[in-house]
Amino acid sequence: MNFKMLAIGVYVMLIYWLSLHFSFLDTLFFPTLGAFSFLFVSRSFRYTEISKITLGAFISSVVGTLLFFIYPSAISLFVNVLITIWMITKFKWNAPPIVAVSLIPFFSHSTHLWLIPISVCTALLGLMLILFLSDWAEKRLSPLFSLTKRNSVSVESE
Repeated sequence: MNFKMLAIGVYVMLIYWLSLHFSFLDTLFFPTLGAFSFLFVSRSFRYTEISKITLGAFISSVVGTLLFFIYPSAISLFVNVLITIWMITKFKWNAPPIVAVSLIPFFSHSTHLWLIPISVCTALLGLMLILFLSDWAEKRLSPLFSLTKRNSVSVESE
């Protein structure tokens, strides 16, 4: 198993646990976090691209939250989807989960709408940090694992 995948799994589990145990953090976990995790780990993005996607998710969650606040209805959801798809195309964010993040206010039932964009931003920045740290750890620790692997193979062959 890839070290990054393990780190992301632990991170998503931690975010879920926090959102269950602290009522003011209930919007911190959203199912699309898993989609962003897989997207970031399965493609070889540069950190500038991941940053643009994170910014796009934050902006789309702000748009969705504003539209929901103004008029919570199917019409505002429709307008939200159109605006978000337009932004993804216009700014070349190349991340379909951004649309799903913009829909969070429509199913969240949070009493504090303003926390939704902050939660999205916080969770995705945390995900970026975990990816950066796990990438760094993988590069720093890979010589240790390859050395241990070679020693165990050479001992078995003797």
